[in-house]
Amino acid sequence: MSNWIAILDFGSQYTHLIARRIREYGVYSEIVAYNIKADGFAKGKPKGIILSGGPESVSAENAPLCDKSIFEMGIPVLGICYGAQLMAKVFGGNVDKTETREYGKAILATKTEQGLFKGLLPNEPIWMSHGDKISELPNDFQLIGSTQNSPIAAMQDEERRFYGLQFHPEVIHTIKGKKILKNFLDITECEPDWNIHSFVGKTIKKLQEKIGNEKVLCALSGGVDSSVLAVLLHRAIGKNLIAVFVDNGLLRRNEAEAVERRFSEHYGINLKTVNAQNAFLDALKGVENPEKKRKIIGKLFIDIFGQEAEKLGKIKFLAQGTLYPDVIESISPLGGPSATIKTHHNVGGLPESLKFELIEPLRDLFKDEVRNLGKELGLPDELIYRQPFPGPGLAVRIIGEVNEEKLDVLRSADWILLKEIKQAGLYKKLWQCFCVFLPVKSVGVMGDKRSYENVIAIRAVTSEDAMTAQWAKLPYPLLERVSNRIMNEVQGINRVVYDISSKPPSTIEWE
Repeated sequence: MSNWIAILDFGSQYTHLIARRIREYGVYSEIVAYNIKADGFAKGKPKGIILSGGPESVSAENAPLCDKSIFEMGIPVLGICYGAQLMAKVFGGNVDKTETREYGKAILATKTEQGLFKGLLPNEPIWMSHGDKISELPNDFQLIGSTQNSPIAAMQDEERRFYGLQFHPEVIHTIKGKKILKNFLDITECEPDWNIHSFVGKTIKKLQEKIGNEKVLCALSGGVDSSVLAVLLHRAIGKNLIAVFVDNGLLRRNEAEAVERRFSEHYGINLKTVNAQNAFLDALKGVENPEKKRKIIGKLFIDIFGQEAEKLGKIKFLAQGTLYPDVIESISPLGGPSATIKTHHNVGGLPESLKFELIEPLRDLFKDEVRNLGKELGLPDELIYRQPFPGPGLAVRIIGEVNEEKLDVLRSADWILLKEIKQAGLYKKLWQCFCVFLPVKSVGVMGDKRSYENVIAIRAVTSEDAMTAQWAKLPYPLLERVSNRIMNEVQGINRVVYDISSKPPSTIEWE
């Protein structure tokens, strides 16, 4: 490749957003290790480099530093937050600790209307998140932007095409952030040749060359990622794909039947269904700790999947629906706080004893790109826009021990919520909406009698990428209707509450 942008990752929680923003303009971008050498780019020399933000201080003794040779490649470099401070340090500027950490909205006073800031107004809302600041410009750099608390909020060396921003253009709170990144792409002269249509053709060709006449095993959950993966593979190798669907009994109402009907009957995929409901419920008996539940479910799935694989005879390849955010979240460039927000079961989660050669065709894609891929492959909107569903299923939406009785109650409540959300035309506007079975009982009055029954929490959030999320302001009449229906139609529920927590500090799922 010669037409791409490399993003050096210094550990920021926003690094993946930079990659997404670049791809939104049709330019391929990839996150690489912060200490990569100038001759170490596996995909060939990029057209430009972006240095991400990060949690460290460039003044710290063991601060992560990039290889200085990347500044000698003759290509544009953009430093963001920590990346800008690092650039300042490399070229002789000063970086000092701020008296108070600057976090949140600020107003950028721009000093130029050209180059990186082409199309910006003299005063632009931006988003800050830093504890250090550039206190003295590096050699040959000019000031191009200031804020009240950061006199050097943006700088450039126009001749060498080096740029530094103390703020974060990749977050939505920087109103013209996308425009700034687009200006950088224009400076790099990158061509917008990254699109899903070309991805399909190239990927199918690569799969056919790699797989040949061998068989491929694929775990199918019915979610967006595994569904797109299965259809893509089926288009590439046909009946040589064997999809295995493990029904763990932790799915929503009618979900298992829908998976079998859609993929076996409609798409003609070679599908094997394993009914393992009793095995999962037996293994979860008496378990309340959420991490323990996740581990039990993950291990049991692998065991059952492995048993089924052995029954199918010799199969060379295993396909997984690993996405780019899975890889980013599971592996830290610094071994630090950004390392494991959560451990994804499909990133290094399978034991070597399974003896498969791994195939991950979606590994370079973000979620929105996978949805676009699904469209390209002709999948229905009902599947493409299906909201994310956790791998452990309803087990992590039941706080405490999981049993069949609680699952039935939760399925019924969740069915009502989703039906009402869809009828209100809000399903596609929400990132996720679901019910949670709480481990408490409350006093109520039903039928002129005292009741002492269970509580259901409703969770609905809006988000672009699940890294941050806002609780959804659902209409009161809708909430009232959902609440009344759940309490009237679901046996054992006499109270419904609405979760108004955002991420952070809360997570989207409760467990």
